[in-house]
Amino acid sequence: MGLQQFEERLERLVEGTLSKPLRSTLQPIEIGRRLTREMDLHRRVGVRGLIAPNSFTVTLSPADVDRFANFVDALSRELADAAREHARIEGYSFVGPVDVQVYEGTRLRPGRFVVTAEVVEGPEEVPAAELVLPDGRHFPLGDGPVTLGRLPDCDVVLNDPNVSRRHAEFRRTTDGVVVTDLGSTNGTRVNGVPVREQQLASGDEVTVGSTTLVFELS
Repeated sequence: MGLQQFEERLERLVEGTLSKPLRSTLQPIEIGRRLTREMDLHRRVGVRGLIAPNSFTVTLSPADVDRFANFVDALSRELADAAREHARIEGYSFVGPVDVQVYEGTRLRPGRFVVTAEVVEGPEEVPAAELVLPDGRHFPLGDGPVTLGRLPDCDVVLNDPNVSRRHAEFRRTTDGVVVTDLGSTNGTRVNGVPVREQQLASGDEVTVGSTTLVFELS
């Protein structure tokens, strides 16, 4: 299901003005499939479960780098989001922020590409953070913002009629992790107190609609 959602997101990425540069045998979806497969191949057992690679290098032919040039940054972000989603679906954890870099390989032919994946620990002063969902699943919080709501495009999708379509966002700052209400109808509460924006401490309960999640630092 995670891969299907990823494919739909990449299809939207290449629609309209972004479709013209992609007249190539190589499609972004192929890169996403390879990236998630590398995560599965190089996962390892950690103290708290399975640890997946979080640092990825995508090497493309010069022709494909040229074709993707207009949206390579957007592609990197989508691939990083896909890695986070795949980790959530499979129950993987990260030990550092998710990073995807795209490079040119002068010896590669059009349509050929290479994806390498590594486990790279983040700075010691930046602890791993995650959300514990009501069903017990753990959603790791990486370096990018994580949105929560009812829309399928949200990073954490909640089937709760009292949750807004885009309800709240979690993001890292220099001081930690902050939750921000995105103008939701029913508001966001931290440990029962309504908030617009709040820095979180490990163990804090974040309630959106009728759903309560737990924020944890490791």
